[in-house]
Amino acid sequence: MEKLQPARLERVAYGTPYSAAFDDVYHSALGGPAQTHHVFLAGNELPQRWQGRERFVILETGFGTGLNFLVTWQAWRDDPQRCRRLHFISFEKHPFTASDLAACQQTWPEFAELATELQQKWPPLVPGMHRLQLADGQVILTLVFGDAATQLRAIDASVDAFFLDGFSPPKNPELWSPHFCKGLARLTAPGATLATWSVAGHVRQALKDAEFDVEKRPGYANKRQMLVGRFRSRRPDRHVTPSERRAIVIGAGIAGSTTACALAAAGWQVTVLEQAGEPGQGASSNLAGMLRPLPSADDNRLSRLTRAGFLATRALLAGLPEARWSPCGVLHLAREPEHEAQQRRTVEQLGLPPEVLQFVDAEKASQLLGQPVGIGGWWFPGGGWVQPPSVCRAALAAFPERIDLRLNATVAGIKRPKSEWQALAADGSVLAEAPVLVMASGVAAPGFEQFAWLPQRSGRGQVSHLPADAAPALNTVLFQIGYAVPAVDGLSLIGASLSYADDDTDERTADHADNLARLRLTLPDFAAGTDPATLHGRVGFRPMSPDRLPIVGAVPDLAAATPNTRLHNLPRQPGLWCVQGFGARGIVWSALMADLLVSQLEGEPLPLERDLVDALDPGRFLLKVARQPAAEAEDSA
Repeated sequence: MEKLQPARLERVAYGTPYSAAFDDVYHSALGGPAQTHHVFLAGNELPQRWQGRERFVILETGFGTGLNFLVTWQAWRDDPQRCRRLHFISFEKHPFTASDLAACQQTWPEFAELATELQQKWPPLVPGMHRLQLADGQVILTLVFGDAATQLRAIDASVDAFFLDGFSPPKNPELWSPHFCKGLARLTAPGATLATWSVAGHVRQALKDAEFDVEKRPGYANKRQMLVGRFRSRRPDRHVTPSERRAIVIGAGIAGSTTACALAAAGWQVTVLEQAGEPGQGASSNLAGMLRPLPSADDNRLSRLTRAGFLATRALLAGLPEARWSPCGVLHLAREPEHEAQQRRTVEQLGLPPEVLQFVDAEKASQLLGQPVGIGGWWFPGGGWVQPPSVCRAALAAFPERIDLRLNATVAGIKRPKSEWQALAADGSVLAEAPVLVMASGVAAPGFEQFAWLPQRSGRGQVSHLPADAAPALNTVLFQIGYAVPAVDGLSLIGASLSYADDDTDERTADHADNLARLRLTLPDFAAGTDPATLHGRVGFRPMSPDRLPIVGAVPDLAAATPNTRLHNLPRQPGLWCVQGFGARGIVWSALMADLLVSQLEGEPLPLERDLVDALDPGRFLLKVARQPAAEAEDSA
């Protein structure tokens, strides 16, 4: 992974922001917003082209100060005929810190309200894709922190308008090359347009070679000319919007609840069927669980996904005030000195901002925890504990007019007799019917005929609850060999055991003793004198996938699939989807996977890079073994 280098705010004439890295200004010294209106909005025939549309997707090649985005958002907001959802995808190799971004945007007081909302949701400067839900989820900004020249291929979207606004071709040639222009063409929706202030001959030729018909138009202010273009190919759109927005979600654990919430936010009517009497009673039933990413020196897929998931969960929790959680931080101590050195090197190599990840020595770790420890490790200041059942309840209550939660509704089977899926009770009666069915039932999924092939196994886990006064007070979540959570409702939670091929639902004294023993490797006097036989806790069964990654997407049609089929050509069962295989990471995966699933259903830009989407695809297990993704190390640092 290439370290992200933030932009350094410098100014030139008229206070115009300037990039020393590219020796160029971010926008016109005179009339920046007016230039955006003239070049990018009018050049792409906006707002007219988005009017009356279900959605409209814009891709910009350089976010910079955010001026183009703010102008576009304002124009969308001011348009009574605006599209239902506006997607804006933008790349930035050197993003500004939140404070520098705010300083830049003070130049335009007319956008103060929008700029404030953007700044409040501005993500930490870590590589990858960041999905920002603005204007109550009607404006969706997807920021790609990285080099557009290499990251363009990671995008999966159908783009209606391109704002080509990288630094000038002589200063930043990669963003104007024939190769890059062909990459843009891959993303075009039918009738896609582009606009740019650059009229350089080689830029015009590169765009023509990529099937764009281009023409010069009068430029803005002292710029005599600008360029507009339209994609000439009439290929069909692969990202069509659904004709009906009705779905069944089986399971009201954290996977199903967050998926139902995301569907409802996108305008779907959702029926959630849950066999228990309350949401979040299966694997999501713990008093509290840990929220933190899992870094690795090589920034592997597991690391990238947990980092993206961690940030997505934080964003979801900010929008669910009834969800219980505490950003008390997570202290992940090294197992032994060699591991400690490895953790330190990982932090140095990744170069992530300190609000995301730090290395702390034993002394600092002891201060943070409030208890003496003998070794250092990773410190996640933005991590903490989350109470999964409260997230389930809050997510399901977020859209009461669109989510129909049916408790004590045991689904015995599913079938699709015609064009709609049916969820059936044991007596064969139809519990619910809809064009789309999402399986989110955790360990129960392979019991359904359509999911019998799913290579998911059940991992039995037992956590232990101790009276708060029996355990030392902790300031943060602690993880080393075992984990412990600061007291919640008068109880300290420690855990967790893990065993396979084990369906015993009863608590076991041996597992309580094992949980205590592992904590005492970190804190030798932890709960001294506590008899494991007196403890109570919770037993849950985690849906574990072979490669430790979630299983999310459209469900393959086994009868029509062959092992030699490429992933994207695998036949799928119409309307059948799943969010499965979260293992012990339901908290960190759930919000991101719900966003991914709904984006796929809606045909909208995806919130993850294409290689990560493929790594999660249920069809990956049906391909030849040689093509299957290798399992990521559980803790490679």
